[in-house]
Amino acid sequence: MNSKVAVLTSKESWFLIYAKGMVKDLVKKNIQAKLFTDPGRISQSYDTVFVLSYFKILNKTFIKSHKNVLVVHESDLPKGKGWSPLFWQIIEGKNKIPVVLFQVGDVLDSGDIYLKDYITLKGDELYDEIRRLQAEKTIKLCKAFLRRPKGLKVTKQKGKSTYYSRRTPKDSRISPNKALAEQFNLLRIASNDDFPAFLDHKGSRYILKIYKEGDHGLQK
Repeated sequence: MNSKVAVLTSKESWFLIYAKGMVKDLVKKNIQAKLFTDPGRISQSYDTVFVLSYFKILNKTFIKSHKNVLVVHESDLPKGKGWSPLFWQIIEGKNKIPVVLFQVGDVLDSGDIYLKDYITLKGDELYDEIRRLQAEKTIKLCKAFLRRPKGLKVTKQKGKSTYYSRRTPKDSRISPNKALAEQFNLLRIASNDDFPAFLDHKGSRYILKIYKEGDHGLQK
């Protein structure tokens, strides 16, 4: 594990707080690790760059400047390429969701896969808990890669690619004509702070926030 590691995430990303903890933990293990939110500030070559919840496409020059540039993606690639794969699959009703760590390639989400694991959900988790589970699995895969034995098997992506689109605020709309039970998974992935669920009804828009009983001072 004697390597130089960079962790790149967006400064507005939900993952930033987890990235700070990840880098701090790696440093404690005597790994030369540093956190970045701007690839332009990564001026030296790194053995491994983990690109985690970074919202922009990296150019080829940057990718070729480092030995390994790795991404964690929550789908069974090549199925589910693109944006917010974890949330789209939760909406689809899935509770066991693949998570892969792969090498960045020339085409979006097309690189060779090093490691694969799963996020297992019970179906009652809300946004913050889902993000925590996602972060824990992401960091677990990254650390496993740094501990990897020599000759770690690489898997080529095979099969037909499918894609998820970028989620926008309108995707948090709740229909007044459907039962809440039908839309519960949509409520689960809505962020109460950043992109809350909402309902348009009788000419007004209503913001819907969801908590489990006992959270945020709610009475049991």
